[in-house]
Amino acid sequence: MKFGTLIGAILIAVGAAALIYKGFSYTSEETVLQIGSVRATAETEKSVAIPMWAGIAAVVAGVLIIGLGRRR
Repeated sequence: MKFGTLIGAILIAVGAAALIYKGFSYTSEETVLQIGSVRATAETEKSVAIPMWAGIAAVVAGVLIIGLGRRR
């Protein structure tokens, strides 16, 4: 498999996943209070939204890379 075809396939897969899931969330631990060696922490869940245009752009770029690679 050529390098361009591999990159194109990865872009298509990532773009399709972005269109399906529309974002992801993760948990982070933050220090709320620290007095000496005693520390209070809190876990917060954060969300990251992936715009639809980014998923579409990734799919289109992948198709173009594969199409241009086959043309040569």
